[in-house]
Amino acid sequence: MSSDINYVELLAMTAAILEKGFSYNGAEAITTARVLVEADARGIPSHGVSRLNFYKMNLKDGHTHPGNEPKITWETPSSIVVDGNGGVGPYVAEFAVRKVIEKAHRTGVCFASVRNSNHYGIAGYWAELMAKEDMIGLAFTNTYIAGVPTFGRFRILGTNPIAAAIPEAKGKIFLLDLATTTVTHGKVELYDRRQKPMPPGWVVDENGNEITDASAFEKTFYQTNYGGHLFLGGAGEESGGHKGYGLALLVEILCSGLSMGACSLLTYPTVGNGGITHFFGAFKMDLFGKPREIKAHIGGILTNIRESAKAIGQNRIYIHGEKESEAREKALEEGIYLDKATRIMLSDFCRKYRVDEIEGLVDDV
Repeated sequence: MSSDINYVELLAMTAAILEKGFSYNGAEAITTARVLVEADARGIPSHGVSRLNFYKMNLKDGHTHPGNEPKITWETPSSIVVDGNGGVGPYVAEFAVRKVIEKAHRTGVCFASVRNSNHYGIAGYWAELMAKEDMIGLAFTNTYIAGVPTFGRFRILGTNPIAAAIPEAKGKIFLLDLATTTVTHGKVELYDRRQKPMPPGWVVDENGNEITDASAFEKTFYQTNYGGHLFLGGAGEESGGHKGYGLALLVEILCSGLSMGACSLLTYPTVGNGGITHFFGAFKMDLFGKPREIKAHIGGILTNIRESAKAIGQNRIYIHGEKESEAREKALEEGIYLDKATRIMLSDFCRKYRVDEIEGLVDDV
């Protein structure tokens, strides 16, 4: 089987595909490539370079317009509203996040709502950028419709992820990054590509019945608005499904409501821009005291959890973000694992767009 892929080489090849084949400019290409490769490095293949097919489809359908620059339409000392102008999602997100960081350094806090954007990759990447500036970072986004509300069967909300990044002791970052649905749609696509049955409790069909056949679910997903993902807690209220549904609504209101942008139901129309909306927030830790002392205190809280009693057969309790951080460190040293379908997709793109292919990309896959 082919060896794992070098991070730097994968980053360069992905950026070249985006620039030569997708007509992204240099800044759009490298920003997008970095977000995608970071997902693969962190062990989140559902949002990695396999998303290139989705991004290509958005170009073909007229949802994404490379070269379109985002603009600020409303501004105060501690807030901005950004119109993404139908541009490249990660590029629009980076524009907004950099402005948020810049303002938060001056005022202590800043928030941004963004409309008329596109898919921006993993939410945690953006929250983490703010945490690296000694800030608490928040990143939310709505998505293409995926989830059915509690007691409903009409797909009307997105997977609407929530990400929060908080610096702690010794340079570590607590990073909570989760979809408000049980899983992202990218993970369903991953199971479809690998021809594996999904675990029960992920999705329901158009009649509201649970289904585990990923391929069958995918066939109907884009043909009807009935059936879709279950929110955290599953169907009904007994196991708390209404709580996940409520979190999705919160994200929708912060992203779409405050930006005056499209709700999930109206994203990716038959004609027009993708319309995705985001919300970002950052506030400096020195609003609450000395950052070093606060981070040490947070570190102590998390250490208590790490060192608490383990369940029988378990030897570790993980803090959110640790698995991804450790996977990234390993990937930087040993390379990034890509499945067979993704390798073949990349190879096809390289041949089509005359991009130099990484040596061994499809050897023996």
